[in-house]
Amino acid sequence: MPTFVDAVALAGRVRGPVLRPGDDGFTAEIAGFNSAIVHQPQVVVGATDAGDVAAAVGWAGEHGLPVAVQSTGHGQLSAVHDGMLITTRRLDEVWVDPVARRARVGAGVRWRRVIDAAAEHGLAPLNGSSSQVGVVGYTLGGGLPVLARSYGFAADHVRAVELVTADGLVRRIDAEHEPDLFWALRGAGRIGFGVVTAIEFDLVPVRHLYGGGIFYPASATAEVLHAFRTWVSTLSEQTTTSIALLRLPDLPHLPEPLRGRFVVHLRMAHLGGVEDGERVLAPMLAPMRAAAPALIDTVAEMPYADVDAIHSDPTDPMPEHHAGIVLRYLPAEAVDALIAVAGPQVDVPLAMVELRLLGGALARPAGVPNAASGRGGAFSLLALGPLLPGLEQVVPAVVSSVLDALEPFAAPGTALANFQGSLEASAGPYGSWSGADAGRLHQLKDRYDPAGMFGPGRFPTRPLSGAVAAGSA
Repeated sequence: MPTFVDAVALAGRVRGPVLRPGDDGFTAEIAGFNSAIVHQPQVVVGATDAGDVAAAVGWAGEHGLPVAVQSTGHGQLSAVHDGMLITTRRLDEVWVDPVARRARVGAGVRWRRVIDAAAEHGLAPLNGSSSQVGVVGYTLGGGLPVLARSYGFAADHVRAVELVTADGLVRRIDAEHEPDLFWALRGAGRIGFGVVTAIEFDLVPVRHLYGGGIFYPASATAEVLHAFRTWVSTLSEQTTTSIALLRLPDLPHLPEPLRGRFVVHLRMAHLGGVEDGERVLAPMLAPMRAAAPALIDTVAEMPYADVDAIHSDPTDPMPEHHAGIVLRYLPAEAVDALIAVAGPQVDVPLAMVELRLLGGALARPAGVPNAASGRGGAFSLLALGPLLPGLEQVVPAVVSSVLDALEPFAAPGTALANFQGSLEASAGPYGSWSGADAGRLHQLKDRYDPAGMFGPGRFPTRPLSGAVAAGSA
């Protein structure tokens, strides 16, 4: 039976809003990017600073309430059906030290603000494909940057985490202060060791890069994918690339050649100038010029601040389901299997199926070891479909069929935590790790959250099944 929440008493402890179902602003406060996940907490606290978070956690502990956290809502793994939801979007500090090449940001900050602040000093953060994603959730899940092969996981560059633990204390966690927890937070933060209120991380010197995207028609799917498979084996760590099969809606904001079409989208980010970048890309383009002229080609030298143009990810909230696995290699048979289940000849409700090249710096351990998962893989595979009315059961089944088709090429025991889908459909909160790491994380969860206050680690755990850890982008 849910516990009655005295919102008036709770509001007396915090500066931010305290809302219950039915209150004005409640629905907007709990809304996230994936509109298929609808939270139903007993109470939501809109924290304004670390003190609010500490007070809310302390109050929840006194009353035996479970606690979940949401910032931008991009990384939610499951809906909250009870207890307290703490929203951290108001923790919006951004501080850049250009001499130390370091940034400190609050838990509610999105990457766009960090990109712009760092760009003034010729620096860049290790953000992902969309600058609208929140910094903290992305980073503490490992974080697969646009420049991943050059610099590794975003979690590898975290220097400190400000965390409110289950006892209601605000702690600074770093390599010297509670190093075991520092290891876990950088890569496995979503398991739920507390509420992160701020993080500090290194910036890298990048003013410009050679990058963008090339869109090809459906008729070129096989040629482009097989050319990509061969081309990536020639690339150095200076180049990070991915390729996606997109089924685009017929919407006016899309360029006319792409509206309502199936297209193949090649993405590239190269740390180098135009001449060097063109040399690197040439072997990929040469076989395609005769077979399939590009619909749109945006690859050029660009300021790092324009990095969103490489992937052109959607920015509007949507209901969706996605899942992913990590591949150990990508032979011709794997490409053919992917085309058979997700190519243009198949009528399936998939918005995107994406392959990202891993390796390079991603394969090396961090200077200060962390729990980032997926280092042993060669490619990540992600499938995503819209959960439109009538497709609620169909889309998860189709997404699973794509992963199943590529399962023979998967990397056993390897997964990307940020590509983990709903916990109910996956291997549980520890499913991205296996062996000693999973056991170590479980012990740390018990040490820092003995009562199981924080989700998603409250969910029952199941062992990793094969190589699959259903995923989230």
